[in-house]
Amino acid sequence: MKRYLFLAVMACMICLMSSAQKKLLVYGVGFYNQENLFDTIHDEGKRDFEFLPNGSYRWDGLKYSHKLKNMSKALADMGTDMLPNVGCAIIGVSEVENARVLTDLCAQEPLKARNMQFCHIEGPDKRGVDCALLYNPALFKVNDVKLHPYVTEQEKDKKFITRGFLTVKGELADEPVVVIVAHLPSRFSTSYYRELGARQMRVIKDSLLRENPAYKFFIMGDMNDDPFDKSMVDGLGARADKDKVGPGEMYSPWINIHKQGKGTLFYGGSWNLFDQIIMTPNLLMPKDANDPDAGMLKYRKAQIFRRDYLFQSTGKYKGAPKRTTAGGVWLDGYSDHLPVVVYLSKQK
Repeated sequence: MKRYLFLAVMACMICLMSSAQKKLLVYGVGFYNQENLFDTIHDEGKRDFEFLPNGSYRWDGLKYSHKLKNMSKALADMGTDMLPNVGCAIIGVSEVENARVLTDLCAQEPLKARNMQFCHIEGPDKRGVDCALLYNPALFKVNDVKLHPYVTEQEKDKKFITRGFLTVKGELADEPVVVIVAHLPSRFSTSYYRELGARQMRVIKDSLLRENPAYKFFIMGDMNDDPFDKSMVDGLGARADKDKVGPGEMYSPWINIHKQGKGTLFYGGSWNLFDQIIMTPNLLMPKDANDPDAGMLKYRKAQIFRRDYLFQSTGKYKGAPKRTTAGGVWLDGYSDHLPVVVYLSKQK
């Protein structure tokens, strides 16, 4: 009897040890359009005159300091639904003017407390807005940063200059990852220009995967298109069904999320979902739980990040994202876009 009791206790201990060994580490990866994060100083060669003290926005030190405080709060809160006090390991951002505003942003207390750093390369956009990547160095290691230019195809577009594709190679959870942060041409341009940008990001991705097939890719940004638009589905090869992501294609959780009527940008009485994070299939969980790859860094869930303070609470635009300025009135808000986050896990 004692022998059977001993064996039963040992079996329970082995089960508990096995369960402990499968404890998951969770990581957050986000993106957030900062909507005109400009300082109050003119940058030579840039059309930033609206965001000067004597410009149309009367952009002064008070408004700039409030903008930094507001955006740092939202950025620090991103990912805390699953990761309290930790937040996201990396966050792509768009519509930032220069390295100066990124330095000021990371110096704000909520981000400074996590020692958040940034990757940025000054781009050619004439209005002066760039993309960047914020990261927590305790969770993400940067190995290489490059800005791939947006390349036009037609003779008539030689003067069409827009933001490039910030490409960061690094390590997350001790695995090789690549992040491409983009802000595709606006809807003032036809779909062709966004399709062209999406195809170029796909070329970058495919080229780097030939260099190292182990790279796990996150292509993120303000795509100025919805998840089911041609740029995403044909250009990037984004697919909604995990089981139908073929070679060279990518997984987009946002297609199904948008079908539910959810979005990140409220326009004309309905939601668009321009802000997306799209992933290579090596981030998806294998069907076979015994597959050795199942213990690696894997996608778990996606969310449009929401907090009450991010929304207009009164007036004509009640329920829409609370902007910094609307109709010429300073609202002391955040952005016309909502942030997005994807969560990943890895067995400890």
